[in-house]
Amino acid sequence: MRCRVCDGSITQLFDFGRQPLSDAFLSPDDIEHEFFFRLAVGVCDSCTMTQLLEEVARDRMFHADYPYHSSGSEHMRRHFEQTAGAFLQEHLSGPDPFAVEIGCNDGVMLRTLAKAGVRHLGVEPSGGVAELARSNGVRVRIDFFEESVAAEIVAAEGPADLIYSANTICHIPYIGSVLRGVDALLAPDGVFVFEDPYLGDILERNTFDQIYDEHFFFFTVRSVQAAALRFGFEVADVQRLAVHGGELRYTLARAGRREPTPAVAELLAEEEARGLGTPAAFAPFAANIESISTDLMKLLRELRADGKRVVGYGATAKSATVTNYCGIGPDLVSFVCDTTPAKHGRLMPGSHIPVRPPEALAEPYPDYALLFAWNHAEEIMAKERAFHDSGGRWILYVPKVHIV
Repeated sequence: MRCRVCDGSITQLFDFGRQPLSDAFLSPDDIEHEFFFRLAVGVCDSCTMTQLLEEVARDRMFHADYPYHSSGSEHMRRHFEQTAGAFLQEHLSGPDPFAVEIGCNDGVMLRTLAKAGVRHLGVEPSGGVAELARSNGVRVRIDFFEESVAAEIVAAEGPADLIYSANTICHIPYIGSVLRGVDALLAPDGVFVFEDPYLGDILERNTFDQIYDEHFFFFTVRSVQAAALRFGFEVADVQRLAVHGGELRYTLARAGRREPTPAVAELLAEEEARGLGTPAAFAPFAANIESISTDLMKLLRELRADGKRVVGYGATAKSATVTNYCGIGPDLVSFVCDTTPAKHGRLMPGSHIPVRPPEALAEPYPDYALLFAWNHAEEIMAKERAFHDSGGRWILYVPKVHIV
């Protein structure tokens, strides 16, 4: 495979082996036809973009039954409401502003803009969540965002003052078409703002489960800058975010239109010092993945041997990487609790661990709960305080295996 940004050669960094689609929750009848692919990650020797080595067809991952809802967490709802509020002050205060969101999911961010009377459009390929957004007063086009779609939008709506995307741009292998689309759609002084998991935080915090089928790219400021410059943009600002285990919010503007903030140079210097975007930076992380896998399996087997009962919490996309790479099945984790009704009664991808509603945690309480949704640990532990009060303990595996 060649780099999807610059066509440079790629050095393989880590191979997780055979993996299922991370959000393909199965009925028992689906097991025979389950899809698998090779999950391996590498880095471009030229532009330093870290990326998957095998692409999964987009319509296999994002479709009418896509189960993830951006507003499923109270913490994330607040995050998107605050984001929308900042946009209203910083980028959408002019006459008749127009905002476009790439991958708007259930419209949690755009709802605030809609209530403020801002002209807007979400572009979302997954029909189920798109209909949820529409039911909340959000205008949505059910489609994949790419150059041709952007041309149609600008012809019908005019240029956008703001194009925004959260946890979506890293999903899109054809990033060149996306950036050409942004170029066609964005107003001359408009901004393209997107937030995605930051490779620096993934390596520092050992959050290896951020690597799964939907996350094709793993961005740094350096690699985003390299991609942006190829299409006439530059990074005008970067902002660290605490969500999802550590993300960066990138603000791109047309080259020469905005003076980059000091934060851009500061993070570029930090990345240079750390050697981010080089195979050497990945070596300790690869060793830590092996240690976490070994320690987690040792703990789960010891608990089973001692007659302890373990369940999981959070049927996340991330959990597919953990369960399938480590080899965790129903013999070690009897079921996984999740708040998403569409997942209830189904099986986890690959591992085939049953998924049940959160109420199942108390029927009766287990001895331990393996927290796959570690990025929502504070919110979940507060909600499930009775589990802890009953003597239950939480197992976490980032940044290392530990019990709380």
